[in-house]
Amino acid sequence: MIFTDLLNATTHSLSNGLTGIPLSAAQDNTETWQLHLLQSGEPRLQDIGREMGNLQSLLSAGDAGLNSPAIGRSLSMLGTQTAEAAQHAPAEVRANLTTLSDLLLKAGGQLAGPA
Repeated sequence: MIFTDLLNATTHSLSNGLTGIPLSAAQDNTETWQLHLLQSGEPRLQDIGREMGNLQSLLSAGDAGLNSPAIGRSLSMLGTQTAEAAQHAPAEVRANLTTLSDLLLKAGGQLAGPA
């Protein structure tokens, strides 16, 4: 299943830390997720897809213009939305979605800095 493969690849990439992900790979990943989520027909997933679009816009600023706190807030929002989606997900992907949520929240907290 494409979704499961994408979920596993994303979780693996994030588990190695944000600095290990090339910007181009992060942009490709967010674009792929955004397409899947917006086409899902499920409002909860479409909301995540819209936030992916926000993240994609932030990442497209390029190396010199990256706004780490804004990217961190977006990652944290995605982590929260993913945790909510995991509660309603099929059992076979629930654990991986929870792991992804935890990784997004951790990465977001690292970039957003103190509140």
